[in-house]
Amino acid sequence: MSHRRARKVSLASLAAAAVLGLTLVGSPPAQAGGDHGGGSKDPTVIAKGLNNPRQLSFTRSGDLLVAEAGSGGSGPCFAGPEGGRVCFGATGSITKIGAWGKQSRIITGLPSLGGEGTGEQAIGPSDVAAEGKAVTVLIGLGADPAVRTAPGMPALAKRMGTLVQTTKHGGLRTIADVSAFEAANNPVPPADAPDSDPVGLLVQKGHYVVADAGGNDVLTVSRRGRIRLVSTFATTSVEFPPGSGEHVDMQAVPTSVAVKGRDGAYYVSQLTGFPFPKGAANIYRVDPRTGVKSVYAAGLTNVTDLAFHDHTLYAVQISSEGLLTGPTGSLVHVKRGGTTPDDHAVVAGGLFAPYGIAIKGNSAYLTTGAVAPGAGQVIKVRL
Repeated sequence: MSHRRARKVSLASLAAAAVLGLTLVGSPPAQAGGDHGGGSKDPTVIAKGLNNPRQLSFTRSGDLLVAEAGSGGSGPCFAGPEGGRVCFGATGSITKIGAWGKQSRIITGLPSLGGEGTGEQAIGPSDVAAEGKAVTVLIGLGADPAVRTAPGMPALAKRMGTLVQTTKHGGLRTIADVSAFEAANNPVPPADAPDSDPVGLLVQKGHYVVADAGGNDVLTVSRRGRIRLVSTFATTSVEFPPGSGEHVDMQAVPTSVAVKGRDGAYYVSQLTGFPFPKGAANIYRVDPRTGVKSVYAAGLTNVTDLAFHDHTLYAVQISSEGLLTGPTGSLVHVKRGGTTPDDHAVVAGGLFAPYGIAIKGNSAYLTTGAVAPGAGQVIKVRL
């Protein structure tokens, strides 16, 4: 029985495709009224033409904000964290979808890393939240933080791996450098250099909670930028290929954080790293003070976001069968204590690379097409 070195995966790059040469963007975007492969809800498309869209959230006035990871740019270009080449650009953005359906980009020029010549599977703005008149944006990285200051990289690259907020003068201020924390501390040290990809943001009274998919940890960030480690997520060993007797250390890859009413605990979703087996992802309940965690539900697959609605938990699976099969995913109703994929009811399936979720009233709003420039959408699903 042998063990292979763990692969620390950049969520946004969907590493399985890069490593194994699969083409994730070959599936057509989900369309309203189509075959959704399970569940009884037909989505309604409310926004189109998004560039690698990720998480989303509502403002108090009912507008919907969407983080677009962008499409990279003309460079510099260099070897990507999971194979292939990626190029830097200022194509990340935040889109607002008004209560009456008007769609516009309200923040542009944010940093982005995308596939060379394609802009696919980009890394950039990963989550967004409105705080009064300010907009707070979490920007991913998916690499060793040192890449931001490599020769030839522009000053804008230093914004990657950070939590930023708009100012009343129309600029951006950095609240905290999440990736610098990873570089300095590396709480879950792999066999190689530090890796950081902050992808999930939860706004709390007095602080923020961040899921770092590259660092395999959850952090809190004070309003003044002080970062505290809450909990880490360890690798697990899985047999791969199945039946071979060989094992690979699978990364935990936390992706998003939610809260449930007055419970006080953090609920953390898990994508899992390569080889992304079906049913191997968990949702954890984490004590925010001690970091002690327990499995709230198991039997999920490649979860990128989660949200509570009337004490019911919903989760987005970017791939329902595992990323090695492609990015056809689903929205599921999570059964507490569930242990197998069949325990979780499909609300909407057959979705092309779904990623983020925001709930308003009795509807869930999801981003889809999260791996492609221009093919991203926001869809509305009745719960």
